[in-house]
Amino acid sequence: MPPRGSGEPHPTDGSRDLTRAIDRLGRRLPEPLQPLAEIAYNYKWSWTPGGRELFRAFGAHRFGLTNENPVRFLRDLSEPDLLTWATDERFLEQLDRVANDLRDDLQRPDSPSLDGGPVAFLCAEFGVHRSLPVYSGGLGVLAGDLLKEASDQAVPFVGVGLFYRRGYFHQRMDRSGWQQEYWIESDPNVMPAVRVTTADGSPLTINVPIWDGELDAHVWRVQVGRVPLFLLDAELGENTPLQRWVSSRLYEGNSSIRLAQYALLGVGAARALDAMGIKPSLYHLNEGHAALATLAVASSLSAASDSPASHSGEAIEQSRSKFVFTTHTPVPAGNETYSRDEVLSVLGRLFDELHFDGHEVLALGRMHPADAAEPTGLTPLAIRGSRSTNAVSQRHGAIARAMWHEMFPHGGTDDVPITHVTNAVHLPTWMAPPMRKLLTECFGDGWERFASDPILWKQVDEIDDERLWDVRCTQRDELVYQIRRKVVVDRLARGEDIDFVQAGRDAFDPSFLTIGFARRLATYKRLNLLVHNVERALSLLNHDRPLQFVFAGKAHPLDDAAKAFAQRMFELKRVPEVGNRVVFLEDYDLSAATTVVAGCDVWLNLPRPPFEASGTSGMKAALNGGLNLSVLDGWWMEAYDGSNGWAIDGSVDPDEAAKDERDANALYDLIDNEVKPLFYDRDEHGIPTKWLERVRASLRTLGPRYCATRMLDDYVTQIYRS
Repeated sequence: MPPRGSGEPHPTDGSRDLTRAIDRLGRRLPEPLQPLAEIAYNYKWSWTPGGRELFRAFGAHRFGLTNENPVRFLRDLSEPDLLTWATDERFLEQLDRVANDLRDDLQRPDSPSLDGGPVAFLCAEFGVHRSLPVYSGGLGVLAGDLLKEASDQAVPFVGVGLFYRRGYFHQRMDRSGWQQEYWIESDPNVMPAVRVTTADGSPLTINVPIWDGELDAHVWRVQVGRVPLFLLDAELGENTPLQRWVSSRLYEGNSSIRLAQYALLGVGAARALDAMGIKPSLYHLNEGHAALATLAVASSLSAASDSPASHSGEAIEQSRSKFVFTTHTPVPAGNETYSRDEVLSVLGRLFDELHFDGHEVLALGRMHPADAAEPTGLTPLAIRGSRSTNAVSQRHGAIARAMWHEMFPHGGTDDVPITHVTNAVHLPTWMAPPMRKLLTECFGDGWERFASDPILWKQVDEIDDERLWDVRCTQRDELVYQIRRKVVVDRLARGEDIDFVQAGRDAFDPSFLTIGFARRLATYKRLNLLVHNVERALSLLNHDRPLQFVFAGKAHPLDDAAKAFAQRMFELKRVPEVGNRVVFLEDYDLSAATTVVAGCDVWLNLPRPPFEASGTSGMKAALNGGLNLSVLDGWWMEAYDGSNGWAIDGSVDPDEAAKDERDANALYDLIDNEVKPLFYDRDEHGIPTKWLERVRASLRTLGPRYCATRMLDDYVTQIYRS
């Protein structure tokens, strides 16, 4: 069912295929349960109150074993299971409510905030849900959150990415604590996805010249509320094994294959949208990976023009009004460059087909176009090919202007045309049900639509201590329950001694101060600060006011330094003082993240300034009543006000060892002297009233500013309509 505002479905946009898939699944179900098929093929169930519970009613554990994939789950259910719930009145009432909510949402007209066609949001990864494993971390989760928010606000959007059959790697730690990687192949035929077909029923196929041949790709449609997400898939028999590998793994280690991926993403996105009859009013490049879309669109516009462009730069200039670009990181690995020979080897035929001079394109991708010895990158190409460029926090904007200043030499750093829209998170996805229920009681039904209104959030001051503390304790209890289950399984999988395995049943204590650190284990994230001084770190655990740490995250397969940080944490596992008070959660994903950010009392972020462009995990913790203790970098530099968390100096010091020493000591001091006393200072009812004052300040100041409602509003008013 296409959204009402999108007009009549085009015969090749996948909407017809989606309807057929829903009908096929529905016919497998008893008539009263047939609305489940419609719900299963739209990820809106994952952020609709009661949606997840519909599937968990058939068996929460079994649903979890499918990675909460509702299509596969419903296909596998037995007839007795289905018939039991087909006659349960309470279940059917809930089913009708969720189904009607979905139908009503899809029938709303599009928001009038934008004119013309939809925004085409191009990204290398999308973190929509754990059952769609085409994401690795923050970039993908941000992309998924923006699609969900666009759906909530009825802003016309389409997403385009790649269907990685093996996705990002899964993580297993060996007994020494060294990360091992493995991949699991996904079958899109049993996922909430449909292959887009043409009018005659054959798969829609687009092709992109890569290396010395034509790479063919099919298109899969995934529905995210009102927003279609199209994923390009090169796993086709007509492709060579090398070509098929292009859409196999996210962030493949081989740079030539990554470059081929980015060609499929950028050029393939433009061609797929055109083949499906979708005419974007604007292309949003979310990071530089999709920058080659500028060439595809420029070539099409030039070919259709009465006066075709005479050179590459002129063609790109003609298409700039169709593109906006978001840069997400100052870290070199996020701004890859390639040698002249590598670019021409992978993309030479593509440039010829698009009628671009390869050497001119190489120049467009260099900081200094005239310097033929300089490698080519996609970030400069995206900046030159877009009408606007934005960073993802206020500080990142300043860093990005300095970083790319040489591309704009005729002015000062402040004159570099890079602005910022600070990242944010999708509130209905990341706020745990207990906190969302409490705020609904406080703010009223439907308050989420107005989540960016600061006046709304002032009402948190009216929530009494007992109710707020009860929610925080409930969410911490759930985290402890999940940790105990996972720790036992992780230790069994590592082959640990059975006594150590069984001890995991008592991991963590639901009454202890709980601190979390869960993110990619990149070296600049400085996980090592936690054990910079092992004796001091252990003393935090031994104090009469106890605390416990939960860590999680994946190191890139080629990042041995980050793996070594994680291994150092594992070396402490047999230290008596550590016991079950320090836990590393393996194979961190979206499912684990929702529980961890909801249950932790304090969220740590310790990046080396100024490499944290934004960061969003702390925002998720804040929405759940957690408090941030973070280096003043990224989003926290503009969010911290002295009352809503704690801060560590964010200045830059070229002496990294000295900086680490100061920051580690600052961390230990804050936990010892401020965080722990505030948490354990209780009134006669056992409630930490001063702690809750800070929780309210955090909710009041951060809730409206760091929800995706505000972020999308900023993109619409400051970027899309500019």
